[in-house]
Amino acid sequence: MDADVIVVGAGLAGLVAAHELTSRGRRVALVDQENAANLGGQAFWSFGGLFLVDSPEQRRLGVKDSLDLAWSDWRGSAAFDRTDDEDSWAVRWARAYVEFAAGEKRSWLEGHGIKLLPTVGWAERGDLRADGHGNSVPRFHIAWGTGTGVVEPFVAYARKARADGLLTFHHRHRVDELIVEDGHASGVRGTVLADDDSPRGVPSSRERVADFELTARAVVVTSGGIGADHDIVRRYWPERLGTPPTRMVTGVPAYVDGRMLDISAAAGVRLVNRDRMWHYTEGIQNWDPIWPGHGIRILPGPSSMWFDALGRRLPDPCLPGYDTLGTLRHLRTDPALAGHDHSWFVLTRRIVEKEFALSGSEQNPDITAKDKGAVLRDRLLGKGAPGPVDAFVRRGADFVTAPTLEQLVGRMNGLTDTPLLDAAGLRRQIEARDLQIANPYSKDSQVQGIRNARRYIGDRLGRVATPHRILDPDAGPLIGVKLHVLTRKTLGGIQTDLDSRALGADGAPIDGLYAAGEVAGFGGGGVHGYNALEGTFLGGCLFSGRAAGRAAARETG
Repeated sequence: MDADVIVVGAGLAGLVAAHELTSRGRRVALVDQENAANLGGQAFWSFGGLFLVDSPEQRRLGVKDSLDLAWSDWRGSAAFDRTDDEDSWAVRWARAYVEFAAGEKRSWLEGHGIKLLPTVGWAERGDLRADGHGNSVPRFHIAWGTGTGVVEPFVAYARKARADGLLTFHHRHRVDELIVEDGHASGVRGTVLADDDSPRGVPSSRERVADFELTARAVVVTSGGIGADHDIVRRYWPERLGTPPTRMVTGVPAYVDGRMLDISAAAGVRLVNRDRMWHYTEGIQNWDPIWPGHGIRILPGPSSMWFDALGRRLPDPCLPGYDTLGTLRHLRTDPALAGHDHSWFVLTRRIVEKEFALSGSEQNPDITAKDKGAVLRDRLLGKGAPGPVDAFVRRGADFVTAPTLEQLVGRMNGLTDTPLLDAAGLRRQIEARDLQIANPYSKDSQVQGIRNARRYIGDRLGRVATPHRILDPDAGPLIGVKLHVLTRKTLGGIQTDLDSRALGADGAPIDGLYAAGEVAGFGGGGVHGYNALEGTFLGGCLFSGRAAGRAAARETG
């Protein structure tokens, strides 16, 4: 045997599984098609959001959370409807994960040196129903160091295990086959790719230089999802979300190609819930791209007005920061919008300065660098938008500014092949909304939401602008942002039991084969069901990678 356990994929879930194994004395072969610069995979680039329940950070901010409330929110969001089949293990994973988030998760993170910012964000505010999708309270905890900081300790563990002779890196090794013989996984076969010293995230060569085969007593698949392959995204795009866009921007590096899903299926693994996926509607083209079609997601506060491609204000619950897939479904199922892949934010300079954040470790250099002074200076005490946001306003291809609405609409129309927006129509809708600002109460649901958000101190101090008229010249200039669908996450995948054992077509575990992270739907083949509560993707990699590593260590003991 080349190792006790082979881990396929050096992203976060793979690194966590490898740590659990090597800390128990198991020899690990860590196999990845990219070079050493890409350790940590997609998680390295993330904002570092982590879903926790009833945390000290929440309590200090006056947030009353509980396991019961979080589980109610999760079930309402997931809407599991295949519980006798594809969701049978996903439901159990979901309950276990929410209990982890309400219990051991925070102390476990601290045990690995991962600390949290004192503020807690309110992501996915929901579909405006108590028993429906969304977070009833703020639960989005940001890791100090963003996703880079979450990955960091597990990279260090891997390098220490290598020095101790317990882990071998097999970079530039692309797995093409899982070896499953007599019902037992015993290794992998694949292609050795040519050396490539490209920087992290940059597409690398696929030139073949040799074949390889590795054997072990168990294999853990942690290879990620499909977000970089738009053809696969469109192939599994569900009818309930309408027609897939002709053009999307890409929220993940090119190596997030989904290859191991079909390779696993060819080895007898059961894939479930492939029609469930998570894509954002607030994507913008990166003015300084790293990978092809590189898009960045705006993390919006609640105040921007949202219009479709024809200039019609989006209906409830399609509000900024409320219901990601509900908004995607609206934009892709309206027959009038079938030929258009974009929508628009219209906002003021005052809103962009207070409310715009950008997803990604590289878009948040102050937090990524753990620079407390920069965080205070740029986000709380400083004037103007944070530097990365201001760079997009000035240089981004999807941003236009103007002193008047008529000029703004003219520039917005300049970003589309044909002029679709009517300034008079937008003015009527904006003025109607602006009339709702005069009182601390309102019949406009978005204005109600803004005022509700400002009752939470975390939003009032650092996230939500003081309510004001969009057409107030003192709040300007006006800003228009062209928004694209941004590919991101696979919510289905390899079905696993609570020990992360991969299940076969008959529903029974395949001896010696495990799966974790996005390739396993973050646990069970789809722990999120149809909707995510955010801050749950990194956490799903941590939780499922931990389970896979511990179970594989027991099997190979």
